[in-house]
Amino acid sequence: MIKRALISVYDKKNIVDFAKFLKSKNVEIISTSGTAKLLRENGIDIVEVSSITKFKEILGGRVKTLHPAIMGGILARRKDQLEELEELNIAPIDLVVVNLYPFQEVIDRGAGLEEALENIDIGGVTLIRASAKNFSDVVIAVDPSDYKLIIEKWASKGEISLETRKKLAVKAFAITSNYDAIISNYLSGEILPEYFLVSGEKALELRYGENPHQKASAYKTSEVNVLNAKQIQGKELSYNNILDLDVAWSIARSFEKPCASIIKHNIPCGVAVSDSILDAFNKAWQADPISAYGSIIGLNKPLDKDLAKAIGPYFVECIICPEIADSAIDVLKHKKDLRILVYPEFYKLPKGLEVKGIQGGFLVEEWDLEDVRNFDVVTQTLLDENLKEDLIFAFKVVKFVKSNAIIVAKDGKTLGICGGQPNRVDSVRLAIARAGKDVEGAVLASDGFFPFPDSVEEAGKVGIKAIIQPGGSIRDKKTIETADKYHIAMVFTGIRHFRH
Repeated sequence: MIKRALISVYDKKNIVDFAKFLKSKNVEIISTSGTAKLLRENGIDIVEVSSITKFKEILGGRVKTLHPAIMGGILARRKDQLEELEELNIAPIDLVVVNLYPFQEVIDRGAGLEEALENIDIGGVTLIRASAKNFSDVVIAVDPSDYKLIIEKWASKGEISLETRKKLAVKAFAITSNYDAIISNYLSGEILPEYFLVSGEKALELRYGENPHQKASAYKTSEVNVLNAKQIQGKELSYNNILDLDVAWSIARSFEKPCASIIKHNIPCGVAVSDSILDAFNKAWQADPISAYGSIIGLNKPLDKDLAKAIGPYFVECIICPEIADSAIDVLKHKKDLRILVYPEFYKLPKGLEVKGIQGGFLVEEWDLEDVRNFDVVTQTLLDENLKEDLIFAFKVVKFVKSNAIIVAKDGKTLGICGGQPNRVDSVRLAIARAGKDVEGAVLASDGFFPFPDSVEEAGKVGIKAIIQPGGSIRDKKTIETADKYHIAMVFTGIRHFRH
């Protein structure tokens, strides 16, 4: 039974209503400084922590609750240590309501080191961990969302069950672990510190992973991700949907011009830019209509009625866009399984690092957000200025295709995409084959350098007019000579875009 509660919160959302509920249950409330002031202003009787510890808050509030009279009341085992508490004149504390200083928010707005240090919570973390450790006897609430759960359980059962206490304790330890991870990563000052701590908040419980026999959930480590998009229609997202949505969004936001990206199995099968989003979609779909069946679509401009009508006849799994018109929703609402996600902050870039799992560990790297802006023409064959935009377009898309990636493009539209092959020349041949009769006069992008001139030979035979690649092979000279032989303009970017 909860008879005594300690409340000390930074985030005071819903705390007054929760305290009133506790009072209605005859719970004595102990509180500190700012929280105590707020509760008193709202007519709630409280006991100051200092009247229990017989010691005032010191060091500007740095020390207020870390005292045996408080910690003993939380940590005492009810089954065998109450007698000792009584001898020490310490009353048990049955409920602890604490949340932490907003360290993440403070550093996100660019605060200096001194301010950041002042926002590292010490007492709050200690109270949380002590309460969570003793969850068999103490209820811990670390989040305003916990109040509703406690109220509901108390109202229906007359008590907070051990199962609920344990659930709240698990959450509490996760919160403090995440808090420490943020602080450690910040203070290290290194992109890749010796100890890299990863923590995330569950955003979605998934039916299964890549395959039905694999359990899976989706977690957020940053406020910039597709999981923060609002789903306005369709059945629940799958593991594979989320992976594909991430690529669809990432490609579409790479362009300022209206862009449509069509993704299948985590690889683009059609991408296009145009003066209108409707035209961009039509071009992207026609790039590979067979592969586009059951795909995921990324749009960097609002989805309107005309575009919805264009999408309507096709089988599409998901759409992500920055905005959608009501009239477009009306057109697509009959497709009940179609998942539509709206993400207003479409152009925000992810913070942090990319984490990839391996068995027994993980790899960490910076996100590949580098885009080519300038390049060097290395052939005697001059570059037709009309091809420059297509080269940049193709090189932006190629970084989202698996390694040994090749893009054939023309007029702001992909014609042939291939990657994931053990050798680059096979990727070139397959991309050219997918481009078909439109390949003549197109451009070709490669995510890495050409180790041999055979890829350029293949491009030259079908009339490719320009090639963009990183350069850096020991055979660059021979590759350039081959490009000149076929009157292909070749440019080097100095940027590689492998994607494994």
